[in-house]
Amino acid sequence: MTAPVVTFDLFSALIDSRTGGSAALDELAHGRGWEVVGSQLYDAWDPRNKAAQRDCRDWVPWRVPARRAMTGAYEALALEGDPAEAVEVLAASMPGWPLWPDVATGLPLVREAGWRPGLLSSVDDDLFLSTAAAPLVDHEVALTSERLGVYKPHAAVYQQAVDLLGAPVHVPTSARDVRGALEAGIRVVRLRRPGHDLDPDGPRPHHEVDSTHDLPAALATLG
Repeated sequence: MTAPVVTFDLFSALIDSRTGGSAALDELAHGRGWEVVGSQLYDAWDPRNKAAQRDCRDWVPWRVPARRAMTGAYEALALEGDPAEAVEVLAASMPGWPLWPDVATGLPLVREAGWRPGLLSSVDDDLFLSTAAAPLVDHEVALTSERLGVYKPHAAVYQQAVDLLGAPVHVPTSARDVRGALEAGIRVVRLRRPGHDLDPDGPRPHHEVDSTHDLPAALATLG
């Protein structure tokens, strides 16, 4: 019997993207002599990037909405320069973005418990493959936006996950990812990570855990 699949969000559940992206943008800011620091630019860009992805009706490469979002971030922070440069800095730095401390040892425990670790993430294939998380998941069940042809939080992302993987369990962190999976009928175990909160008026996941080490026990309750 084929092992059941548990999909993970890449840039919040597995990777500390804010730390990695902020460090890269901090080097850019220092080199340009800006008064802002990298975390300020990242925090101005990240929600705009999610909004730009949401506004994509069809898939386009990750850099397209990322550049649109970075342009808005530059304007908000009154920065001079080419926003595309900052996007390329982010993309080039992704291989060095750190995993959350529990991930390298926690995902093997998920596999040992009889689950196939997969992916459900708004990312291009080549960017995913460059990350520290890529060796920890099964690439056959790694569903990127490039592969699916659409970005989160569109319902088609989650419906295709059901169609392709049967009855996966999804492990997100963000409120929008929790909602999208639950509305598609996907069982959800939320990983709590710093900087992310559930929508108080939104749907509740089946379980919440603080570490990937806690996932085998939570998954066992879902069958």
